[in-house]
Amino acid sequence: MLLPSLAIIGGFLLLVWGADRFVDGASSMAKNFRIPPMIIGLTIVSLGTSFPEMLIAAMAAINGNSDLGIGNALGSNIANIGLVLGFTALIAPLTVKSLTLRREFPVLFLVMFLAFALMADGDLSRWDGVTLVAGLAILLWWLVKLGKRDRHDPMEEEFADVIPAHMSMKISVLWFLVGLLVLLFSSRLVVWGAVEIAQFLGISDLVIGLTIVAIGTSLPELVASIASVLKNEAELAIGNVIGSNMFNLLAVLSMPALIHPHAFSSDILLRDLPVMFAFTIAMFVMAFGFRSQGSINRLEGTLLASGFCAYLYMLYIQA
Repeated sequence: MLLPSLAIIGGFLLLVWGADRFVDGASSMAKNFRIPPMIIGLTIVSLGTSFPEMLIAAMAAINGNSDLGIGNALGSNIANIGLVLGFTALIAPLTVKSLTLRREFPVLFLVMFLAFALMADGDLSRWDGVTLVAGLAILLWWLVKLGKRDRHDPMEEEFADVIPAHMSMKISVLWFLVGLLVLLFSSRLVVWGAVEIAQFLGISDLVIGLTIVAIGTSLPELVASIASVLKNEAELAIGNVIGSNMFNLLAVLSMPALIHPHAFSSDILLRDLPVMFAFTIAMFVMAFGFRSQGSINRLEGTLLASGFCAYLYMLYIQA
């Protein structure tokens, strides 16, 4: 157990560092091409936060552990809302003024229903993977259009703050490549450690993906969200979660479908997908703001965090 545990801890630390370098390099390259911060934030930054999950899902599928990748995708979505938003709201209430975020909520539900429709037969085929990738391409096209149109959105300034300033193209490319290589190595390390622990404890790859791996890959979002609220940029925290959850279902879930199509555990349809829908509906009701601006206060944050702990306890009992 010692070596796999060290592999997971070291892998997560390298994932966080590599993801930061990868996103900084990619967003700085885009900035050097004079792409507006709003577009960079909605596409490159949001997709970059899901890139560790993509690589872990791909590595797991290559090794024949596709349920680990599926569990990582769904578990990360649950953790992003229950763990990240729940505990961040305990520090400071999260207020939503951005019109862009209010437009993204319905799209998030569309993406979830697409994922559910493809998984309803209990199988992820290559055609399902192709459909998810096509959905990803459409989402990126829509986000670019949204970024061009909403140039005066309150999130414009917040995105500008997270994009590195004054980085040359050579340095940007260097950090992009270094981050990518570190992510490739660390994702392989995490998958190996997770599979070894699952076999040692006699539990499924799915549960490991829903718990240890999902929480580990959500830690960067937790750190970034706490940093955002401390700088009075609460909308960036919610925006990162919404964007990450959409990309998890389209980009991350497509990896096991394309690389290792298979029939997955029935627990995903009976337990994990409904829990993900429940957390997303709760976030929508709290943050959308039907008559005024939306917000997630400390009480609601406590409910989200408690719900996440209850979900983990349920997985523990069943495992």
